[in-house]
Amino acid sequence: MKRVYLDYAASSPVDPRVVEEMQPYFGKTFGNPSSVHSFGLESKEALEQARSRVAQLIRAESAEEIIFTSGGTESNNLAVLGVAYRNRNRGNHIITSTAEHISIMNLAKHLQKLGFQVTYVPVDRYGVVDVGKLGEAITDKTILISLAYANGEIGTIQPVREIGKIARDRGVYFHADAVAANGKIPIDVVEDQVDLLSLSSNDLYGPKGVGALYVRKGVRIEPIIFGGGQERGLRSGTENIPNIVGMGKAAEIAGQEMGSEGKRLSGLRDRLIKSILEQVKESYLNGHPTRRLPNNVHLRFSYIEGEAMLLSLDMEGIAASTGSACTSKTLEPSHVLKAIGLAHEEAHGSLLLTLGRWTVEEDVDYAVQVIPGVVERLRRMSPLTPKDFWSD
Repeated sequence: MKRVYLDYAASSPVDPRVVEEMQPYFGKTFGNPSSVHSFGLESKEALEQARSRVAQLIRAESAEEIIFTSGGTESNNLAVLGVAYRNRNRGNHIITSTAEHISIMNLAKHLQKLGFQVTYVPVDRYGVVDVGKLGEAITDKTILISLAYANGEIGTIQPVREIGKIARDRGVYFHADAVAANGKIPIDVVEDQVDLLSLSSNDLYGPKGVGALYVRKGVRIEPIIFGGGQERGLRSGTENIPNIVGMGKAAEIAGQEMGSEGKRLSGLRDRLIKSILEQVKESYLNGHPTRRLPNNVHLRFSYIEGEAMLLSLDMEGIAASTGSACTSKTLEPSHVLKAIGLAHEEAHGSLLLTLGRWTVEEDVDYAVQVIPGVVERLRRMSPLTPKDFWSD
């Protein structure tokens, strides 16, 4: 059976060039980077090279502004909790949106239990943050704005530079969750006026279990993990050198290939969207039609369940998703889809296809061939399908 992987947002394979770079650090070069002997210094040198590579990817002014973590979720926790704890005497108000990653949503709920005030700014039907309402929400108690650079479910890219200017002009820290965006679209933290930025290795074709947080020079945050003071005292614990090296190499490759790869994936993305919408009656695109990640195809189909589509597609060899893998353990419809105004049944009929470095034209052709038939079969079985649906 033909197998096609279209779930790169959930997990991406590690690039063979990254694996090759990591290999020595599992055996030959194993020293602790905090050690002062030659074994430790070798690892320290590799650590700092990786830090520089990640900094270059997002155009940070200094490699010292990169703090390595265990992944995007920890980076989000360090950013949001770090700012909240450090600045609680200055203010207790945080602004986010109704369509953030589940880690940010749960952080906001946690801080509310601790007495912080949280404003959830609405998004429009495409998932774009209402910048006007965001500006109006800022008070003299606001200490942080935390928003996704691009939405990992529906692919919408936010007006980050405009938001960054508002935050800087009002003296509020701005944290951008760039896990979905890093390596796919250019990011310039200086021009965007971002104070903190979350990154993940797995979304760069690097190893799982490692990420990074950009902390602009001069931004003060509290650590949430305590120990020996590694990573400028903000993330204690012996650094995971093999994985960090892998993330550094993945960042370097992404920086070199992002332009050509983005153009290639955008072409495949648009072809897939156009073909499905033309072939399948009552099918719709979720997210912004043009301001979207180059690899993101998020569709919805009336009268059927997304989970049934996933199972049917998997039987045809196609791996897909209905939304964020981080929320797959709940049967509730995506809060992101509800935030853009979809009804319960509309949100449940959604399908997320994400393309990647190893997606080829034949994969898209196969998906276009299979999906319409799967949708039709499920609609004929569904009690929600109107009796006159097939009369046209």
